[in-house]
Amino acid sequence: MNALAATNRNFKLASRLLGLDSKLEQCLLIPFREIKVECTIPKDDGSLATFIGFRVQHDNARGPMKGGIRYHPEVDPDEVNALAQLMTWKTAVANIPYGGAKGGIGCSPSDLSISELERLTRVFTQKIHDLIGIHTDVPAPDMGTNPQTMAWILDEYSKFHGYSPAVVTGKPIDLGGSLGRDAATGRGVLFAAEALLRDHGKSIAGQRFVVQGFGNVGSWAAQLITEQGGKIVAVSDITGAIKNKNGIDIASLLKHVKENRGVKGFHGADSIDPNSILVEDCDVLIPAALGGVINRDNAKDIKAKFIVEAANHPTDPEADEILAKKGVVILPDIYANSGGVTVSYFEWVQNIQGFMWDEERVNTELKAYMNRGFKDVKDMCKTHNCDLRMGAFTLGVNRVARATTLRGWEA
Repeated sequence: MNALAATNRNFKLASRLLGLDSKLEQCLLIPFREIKVECTIPKDDGSLATFIGFRVQHDNARGPMKGGIRYHPEVDPDEVNALAQLMTWKTAVANIPYGGAKGGIGCSPSDLSISELERLTRVFTQKIHDLIGIHTDVPAPDMGTNPQTMAWILDEYSKFHGYSPAVVTGKPIDLGGSLGRDAATGRGVLFAAEALLRDHGKSIAGQRFVVQGFGNVGSWAAQLITEQGGKIVAVSDITGAIKNKNGIDIASLLKHVKENRGVKGFHGADSIDPNSILVEDCDVLIPAALGGVINRDNAKDIKAKFIVEAANHPTDPEADEILAKKGVVILPDIYANSGGVTVSYFEWVQNIQGFMWDEERVNTELKAYMNRGFKDVKDMCKTHNCDLRMGAFTLGVNRVARATTLRGWEA
């Protein structure tokens, strides 16, 4: 089941639990706007190259649409649609005044030079500048993009609309980015894991964690979990996978990754088959890479007691059912990885006010939002007698449905 089919399925289940009528259901499901643009740029060798860019603006009942822009060869309309819809529910679960959007360009960033990436980003911005905006749609970094990408978008957008730092989040600090934004998704994963374990009478300290994906989110989560006394026993990324049952020295691993561009070859752990990372023995599994990695083929072999979804849609519905029967508790992505969009909201607020916060305030506010979010999800679980995924979906869908009805849009 692809990401769009799985997301639609979860939405339909939540809709039935909430008793929404078919007219309102249809209104919530259909995207507000889908944009597809052709981006042709001169390459460094003088030849022309054409790329297809997408932006799906799913819903704006609760505020401006919000969502990342990814540069990846597999960007396609279905994936972008699914992720835009997930952003709608995620911002509602986090209870921040946004709707959902997502965008991307089908390209391989590693095959393009910095100047080619800049030209591609600027052409894409020229094509969509009148469809994004501070109170309309606020992009952010995602897979294959970073603060520099956001700086180019900000600069190109400002040529048409005047200097507008709040038009994107995840910017460099020098252009109005928020302190704490770089670590925000990983820190949110820590706070989410803390809340989940606390609910089961446990704490981070002493628990064994496996992290699949050692990019921005996975590396920050691993670092912060280690600081709280958790033990990271296995880690993987695109270069390979490593394991040390006594705990990996994350500070040394971060240094190794910076120097060698991957975890492969790290001397403080044994090399293992990357395909086995998800089924390694641990207490908490954190998938922080691509979607669809936990499926019916490997779900039965997963040994973790808890799964904290740091990636978008890492668990297939079929795997959900297998894991539920095994008693594995899954903390869903639309809550667990919402730390990034929450601090993006803080950045947007700071830009609009022209008043920047210190990092301690950012982290304190993030923890408060994550703890409140977990309590809200648990309350919905009790109301509808459902698991955490359906608790999060019913919470998000219900908030958007109420805003839609109050605005008179469902007719």
